[in-house]
Amino acid sequence: MIALLMFTFISGNAQTNQKAMGQLIDRQFKLAQEQYYLLAKNTPADRMPKTFYPIKDSSESSDTKWWCSGFFPGALLYIYEYTKDPATLSEAKRRLAILEKEKHYTGNHDLGFMMFCSFGNAYRILKDPAYKPTIDTAAASLITRYKPNAKVIQSWNSGNRWVGPVIIDNMMNLELLLWVAQNGGDNNLKQISLNHADITIQNHFRKDYGTYHVVDYNMNTGEVVKKATWQGDADESTWARGQAWALYGYTMMYRFTKDNRYLNQAKQIAQFILKHPSLPADRVPYWDFDAKDIPNALRDASAAAIMASALLELGQYTNKKEREQYVSEARTMLQTLSGSEYTAKPGTNGGFLLKHSVGALPLKSEIDVPLTYADYYYLEALLRYKNWYL
Repeated sequence: MIALLMFTFISGNAQTNQKAMGQLIDRQFKLAQEQYYLLAKNTPADRMPKTFYPIKDSSESSDTKWWCSGFFPGALLYIYEYTKDPATLSEAKRRLAILEKEKHYTGNHDLGFMMFCSFGNAYRILKDPAYKPTIDTAAASLITRYKPNAKVIQSWNSGNRWVGPVIIDNMMNLELLLWVAQNGGDNNLKQISLNHADITIQNHFRKDYGTYHVVDYNMNTGEVVKKATWQGDADESTWARGQAWALYGYTMMYRFTKDNRYLNQAKQIAQFILKHPSLPADRVPYWDFDAKDIPNALRDASAAAIMASALLELGQYTNKKEREQYVSEARTMLQTLSGSEYTAKPGTNGGFLLKHSVGALPLKSEIDVPLTYADYYYLEALLRYKNWYL
């Protein structure tokens, strides 16, 4: 009898939690729709939103070559996917039209962020075959940066500071290549992705599965020149968003390949995050896991959003116990981000949805401000929770 009562209590709590999450998701997407009307209004028609500075009450935009240029149309598409709002779709299409020319861009490794988060979502949601050649061309542009001797895609160009830099963020851009290979493209795109992911496992991770931000290579020999950071607190610290990129990247690699090496890598990265002594109880990480001023260090909403989305996908590939852990942790992250501390009040924040992200603190750039990729991965995580766990 007691066991039956306990089961009924637990089952009732689970139903209550699910109902609350459903209401939260609905509320946040309705808010996002209204906020993104404002964000579109605040952004010139030929540019993309970049950030908003609350102290100055001023918005900043970017050209379409900025690495974040795909996140605004991508977020609009996620909002449309949930709300079916025609005005949101119209705005997404307008922004896709100004971005389309960047399918030829070869200036860095960010074509996945730029073109797959935008046109990839457009093709998936709208089923319009006109978008596919843009995606295919972007993949061809990205692999011009592949260095066969080192078996990696070079992230940034060589210069005084770097010989052949590869950053952990680059794992995210492999999704573009893998998708194109899986959808009628050259299978060499898949092999390039596998090579890059494997070399990154070898060189980007410490024994505890914390990641270096930058590994600098001699691209002629594949030799590692140095391991360092650009946006983290120190060369040997673990930059929170970099760790989030790693978690998402290897979870995505397993989605495409079903290779258990990538699944195991993702699980280990997840445990680094979830068991780290500096991860706050509300699960929004400090901008760097080893920031010198913890607990007074800034939090990074963007890292939490990426982590939540990745954990929800990782839960799709694991056993029940692991899935429960990953989903519970992601739910806490989403609930925190959806509260008043991180979610903007209607009509504020320049039209962005989330507050308190950190772009590049050592560079004194985008510190404690809203960012397009924070919103993008947050909305993605909300949709994933709705589609997979409600």
